[in-house]
Amino acid sequence: MARRPNTMSQASYPLDPSVPLGFVEKWSFKVQLQILIYFSCCYIALCLLPNQIWNSEAREFVYVIGILGVWRYTWWLTHLARAVIFSRITFPRMRRRANAVWASGWRPKHVHFQMTTFREARQTAEAVVRSICSEVRAAGCPATVWLGSSEAEDERTLSNHFKLIGDEMGIDLELRIIRQNQPGKRVAIALILRAMSRAGLGHDDLVVFMDGDFVLDKGCLTLCLPLFATDPDLHALTTDEDVIVKGPGWMQSWLGMRFSQRRMAMQSHALSRRVLTLTGRFSMFRATHITSLEFIRLQEADFLDHWLWGKFRFLSGDDKSTWYTLLRTGCSMTYVPDARGYTIEIIEGSAKQRMVENLRRWSGNMLRNGQRAIMLGPSRMPFFIWWCCVDQRLAMWTMLFSPLLALAGALKLGPSFFIAYLVFIAFTRGLLALILSIYAHRVDLNFIWSLYANQLVNAAVKVYMLWRLAKQKWANRGNQSAGMGGVSLLAMFRNAMAMWLTTISVAGLFLIVMVYTKLLTVPSAGFLSALIS
Repeated sequence: MARRPNTMSQASYPLDPSVPLGFVEKWSFKVQLQILIYFSCCYIALCLLPNQIWNSEAREFVYVIGILGVWRYTWWLTHLARAVIFSRITFPRMRRRANAVWASGWRPKHVHFQMTTFREARQTAEAVVRSICSEVRAAGCPATVWLGSSEAEDERTLSNHFKLIGDEMGIDLELRIIRQNQPGKRVAIALILRAMSRAGLGHDDLVVFMDGDFVLDKGCLTLCLPLFATDPDLHALTTDEDVIVKGPGWMQSWLGMRFSQRRMAMQSHALSRRVLTLTGRFSMFRATHITSLEFIRLQEADFLDHWLWGKFRFLSGDDKSTWYTLLRTGCSMTYVPDARGYTIEIIEGSAKQRMVENLRRWSGNMLRNGQRAIMLGPSRMPFFIWWCCVDQRLAMWTMLFSPLLALAGALKLGPSFFIAYLVFIAFTRGLLALILSIYAHRVDLNFIWSLYANQLVNAAVKVYMLWRLAKQKWANRGNQSAGMGGVSLLAMFRNAMAMWLTTISVAGLFLIVMVYTKLLTVPSAGFLSALIS
């Protein structure tokens, strides 16, 4: 029941998201007609609406916007090409070897689930437990669920579910509950890992990290386990994800667009035997590193020593800490595109506020961990992965530069230039949305506007968070927050400095645009000398 989407807000989605649309149904005549009409409208608008694209005065604007566009779209095509190579050549070889090992009778001695939960809805909790039990039964190996919780009610609910469903399925599964003595997901994970370490896990034991709202799809476990048997150097993997939103339809579409981006990017990264995050929703690890004191401490009390905010601990981003620990030790990681699960997102309150809070959390985690990953240098990881970390920091500026340049062009050449820019955005984002549709379960033309809106809002949030790395908030984990306020002189100074640096950054970007477009002129040396004298 919990695995079905809200049909009131998602009537156009398949009733069972575990069965994606087939090619013919996905690219139906109706969908093709909609695509044709959309791009025909773009062409008509380009031909009929007044614009200044071919005006000689607009040459510099067009060149820069075009160069930035070529750079970004070439980067997209690079990811697409790498993703195709991984999905068509590299991963099928991995899957054939894994299937052969599984068919030969290999099974892990024991599978461990590290799972944290916090006030999940009863239906969600039951769906999660049933999916774990079903996968353990399909794998045919003993398992232990290490449950980290902070509330007795969560423990009673999940204990009852595991007992009833486990007995019903007749599986060999043990539940161990680790009650945390301090708030926060990181504390729960660290306590579980310490308990695992005391239990004496073997180096090759396999451990699943998952959230309490993640429902495993059929075959998820059996598709992941044998990959470790065929590759002794593999230490971590993460899987495909999808989301079921109990809330507005536009948020389902927005998250669907983001997960489509994730599928393409993950496969591109995996070609270099690394990924850019080991998502906390569901990842699997070889126990070699995760029971070490260094790994546990980084989960428990990861921190950054910042020149403005001093030393502060990370509130969220445990998956990024996990990733960084394995990245700096040179461990191989991969992505498994044919194994997946579903997050059940129950939206309470403002969906727009929830979206912004998610972007703030994700962007903050990326900035905090991306910086130190870049400092490791390309010698500690494949160059492509290192450059992906660099590109994440460059993209937020280039994304804001183009619309500012278009606005400056409108001021100088008239509003027709900005109209032409909007048509350019509509056409290019339409092409990118078609690429993302390859990795989506259905063709959704809403991807066009949600993609551009996501890029703009995400870039703005990243610039804002760049100078506020200590400010953290996690609304769906008990509304935890850190560094959000303070009345001391030091706190007031830091907040004022962050605001000043944000203003300087945005003003500097705007000034570069204005000077480049000659809407502002740089005073000559003679003028400055005369002014001084």
